[in-house]
Amino acid sequence: MAAFGSWLLTAPIWLIAVTIYGGMILAALAGWKMRLKNTEDLSPRSKSEEGYVVSSVMGLLALLVGFTFALAIDRYDTRRKLVLEESNAIGTTYLRTQLLEEPHHTRISNLLTAYAENRIDLARSRTEEARRRDLQKSNQIVGQLWAATVAAFPTIRDKPLSSAYIGSMNEVIDLDAARQQSRRSHVPLEVFIMLVAYQLIAAGVLGYVLAGRRGRATASLLLILFGGSLILIIDLDRPNSGGIVEDQRPMELLLQTMKARSLDSVAAPPALPLSGAVPLPD
Repeated sequence: MAAFGSWLLTAPIWLIAVTIYGGMILAALAGWKMRLKNTEDLSPRSKSEEGYVVSSVMGLLALLVGFTFALAIDRYDTRRKLVLEESNAIGTTYLRTQLLEEPHHTRISNLLTAYAENRIDLARSRTEEARRRDLQKSNQIVGQLWAATVAAFPTIRDKPLSSAYIGSMNEVIDLDAARQQSRRSHVPLEVFIMLVAYQLIAAGVLGYVLAGRRGRATASLLLILFGGSLILIIDLDRPNSGGIVEDQRPMELLLQTMKARSLDSVAAPPALPLSGAVPLPD
């Protein structure tokens, strides 16, 4: 079971599609062969009973696909919302960091910029090696952020900013753990095994019952639709290697803003002296 679950998460989606459709075609052919060998009972009553069986099988399959799709889309929606929440938390912390004294201001600002960039890279990682490397870098930056916050705390201990700043930094760290857990949260493997097995059984039933050219066309259409639904569910359940991933635009826009602010601070004109009058234009 563990090997099958790993295969669902790492195999190319086209290979999964070929395997699923190939299995359903073989199951339908097996049902059709069984029908050719069992021709003694072709009465109207038996055909009516077979119609009830097909309706029941396909109805239950549709129910299983619907529930599994709801599980997958719920996990996808959670990952999508966490992107926005984390970008907001990082942005808030970055703005509050501008109120710190040097060298803490520059150090933490640079760390937050590198952290936001790493979060985008981590979401786009396609291989296991790249994900492991980006995750290790993310954990290192989180440790450096907290160490820098501890070093800066004595300078803001007696200021009203202190509690709000520590709270926003803690939220950034907490959301890191939440996003890591959301990527590890998948539809239970037993659900996928049951769904795949039931689809193969349903394909065999369709191959056995639906005879003739119109019957085969109807069976082919149903198999294509249900197979496509299963492939879509598997794709939704793969946070990194699937074709459907959470939108990273909130984090990308945040990173652009942070880099622009960093450039503005470098290019900012020197402050006017406090003493002396500034001449007014004529």
